[in-house]
Parts: sequence; structure tokens; C-alpha cells
Amino acid sequence: MFWLHLRNELWKLFGKKRTYIGFGAFILAQNGMLLMFRFTRWQKNWERVLAGNGYLAQDYLSALTVALVMLIPQILLLMPLYTALVGGDLVAKEAEDGTLRMILSRPIARFRLLLVKWLAGIVFAGTLVLALGCTALGFARLWFPWRGMFVYSLWPEHIFNLLTPGHATQLYVCAHLLMTLNASAIVGLAFMFSCFNMKPAAATILALSFLFINVVLEHLPFFEPYQEWFLLYHFRVWLLIFADPIPWDRIMGSLLVLVAFNLTTFLVGAAAFQARDIKS
Repeated sequence: MFWLHLRNELWKLFGKKRTYIGFGAFILAQNGMLLMFRFTRWQKNWERVLAGNGYLAQDYLSALTVALVMLIPQILLLMPLYTALVGGDLVAKEAEDGTLRMILSRPIARFRLLLVKWLAGIVFAGTLVLALGCTALGFARLWFPWRGMFVYSLWPEHIFNLLTPGHATQLYVCAHLLMTLNASAIVGLAFMFSCFNMKPAAATILALSFLFINVVLEHLPFFEPYQEWFLLYHFRVWLLIFADPIPWDRIMGSLLVLVAFNLTTFLVGAAAFQARDIKS
């Protein structure tokens, strides 16, 4: 019965039109960024960086490199928005529509109901990240050849690395697995707020506000010694997978923090939902 319940919840989630807003936004953003990279000074700047370090630009300006370049701004700006939008709807939208009262009139535990919705949100997060990575690489391949990957980042993580196509593809897949955990954390945060007595839009805004506060505080010089206390510090582990050498100790530590954060938001949301009077 649990799997049937989860299947029905996924069917209901992916049957909503607003669930696919993020997928469409990613496709539009990626094509726009590809045009900018191809026909503006953006590409020449990357060629200058490679040439300045003694490398041939044509060997590393590839589909893998361009796909990674496109991912960074989308992960920073678009992914939190659309994952929080879905996470904020998971419980609050049904409470607003009145369907949650009908569901709870049947012999089903509230904890199981929330667990199924939370798992459905995690499946959505994984699907969104998978679509993001596949479309970015697919569109980039239409414009650029399949060659080695060039990874360059000055801030906030200092990374300069050159990878063979095979090794780069493996790391690209691993990066998206780590990115799925990031997306799940945002869904879980919005899900937690949606378990309280509030509108879906309020739950989404509160989740985004929490992330925005993390961004602001992280950039303040006073909080520089306390970087590890901010969620975005741990979100960046997906990019560290491309470093040389790979800082596995930091990656594993951040993974534990993100898993703990996911479980905490779920348990806090479940506790708040248990105390709510919905059926009256």
C-alpha cells in the first residue's frame, strides 16, 4: 500500500502544470546562454584564460566545458526557485484546496502521508537535476565538439583543472548526484514550512528567504570564519568534485550535514503537522 500511495502521489505531482515550469525555464535559459557563449566575448575570455596558462583553447572548449559553465548560474538562481515552488505546494496547497481534510478522514497516519509527500518531492528534485544536466550537455553538444573539460572558478572555490573526456563525464555524473542532495534540501525546507498553517506562496517565500539570508551573511566579512555554519557552503560540494585533488574530507562532511538538514526539516515539519487541527 505504501508504494501504491507513493505512485499516486507522484502521479498527482507530475500531473500539475506548474511542476514543469522549472523544466521549461531551464531549456530557455540554456539556449540563451549558449547563444551568448557562442557569439559574445564570453567564449574569447575563456580562450584567453586557457592560452594564458599554456593550453590550446580548441582542446578544451568542448560540450562538457560549456555545459558546466551553463550549470553554475542556473543552480544559483533558477534551481532554488523552482524546487522551493514545488516543495511549498506539497502540503499547503492541498490544505488550501480542502483535499487534505478529505484524505485525513480516511484511516491513514499523518506521518505516512507526510513521508510519501516528502519522498515525492525528493523524486521531483532528482528528476529536475537530471533534466538540467542532460539538457545542458545535449544542447552544448549541438554547438561544441566532444573534447576535454576545462574547469575554472576563482570564487568562492578556487578550482583550475583540465580533464579528459572520459574522466570529465564520470565527474559530471557524480556532480549531479551531489546536486540532487542540494535540490532535495531546498524541497525539504519549503516542505517544512508548508506543514505549518500558511499559504503555499508563503512557504515558498520563507524557504527562499532562508537561502537569501544565508547568501547575505556569507558575504559579510564578520562571518568569514564561520563559513561552515552556512548551508550554501555545503551546497558547493558538487563543484568541488572537479577539483584536483578532490577534497573528499570536506565533501563527506558536507554530505553528512545535508543529510542531517533534510531529516531535520522533515521531522520539524512532521511535528508541526501533527499538532495542526485540519479535520475540524
